[in-house]
Amino acid sequence: MRIAEEPITGLGLHGEVPIAFLVEHVLDVTLVEEGLGGVVMSERAVEAPWIKDYDAIEGEGPTRWATRFDVTNWGLISAHEAGRRVGGAVVAFDTAGVSMLEGRGDLAVLWDIRVHPASRSSGIGSLLFRAVEAWARDRQCCTLKVETQNINVAACRFYRRMGCKLAALDRFAYANLPEEAQLIWIKEL
Repeated sequence: MRIAEEPITGLGLHGEVPIAFLVEHVLDVTLVEEGLGGVVMSERAVEAPWIKDYDAIEGEGPTRWATRFDVTNWGLISAHEAGRRVGGAVVAFDTAGVSMLEGRGDLAVLWDIRVHPASRSSGIGSLLFRAVEAWARDRQCCTLKVETQNINVAACRFYRRMGCKLAALDRFAYANLPEEAQLIWIKEL
């Protein structure tokens, strides 16, 4: 396994690794006492599983990011096995217009992480995440931030295993996807 930083101009190659996943479970979000008593998330199997592909959303996908943002300060880390690209991660840092960065110079956002479906659950995601942490630390970041959704239970479990803590939940973040809640995870570096 080879994990390496690549020029951000390689976003097209990064996008060749599929990000789609099968949604079989979701985390239902329940407010206790209208939120005053906290929030409970419980896992539930869906009746009809479906494929979620973030790259298929109009205006999204790695090849489009450079048209929406100045990616000069972004990082691209790839994973290769036997000469074949099997995964990668993109990190946003010090970029105007990226609201998740909050205008802070000590914060990095794990913008995208993907592992080829045939290589998932093999440790590649963990290697990529650790490389992202090192990349962010090299830029004097003290916090790493990640966004996912309640329909991506595997990602939620992964970020928790990697030491992230749930920092925010927005049930109304996606107007066109009312069944999805935004989950923001942070990891202090």
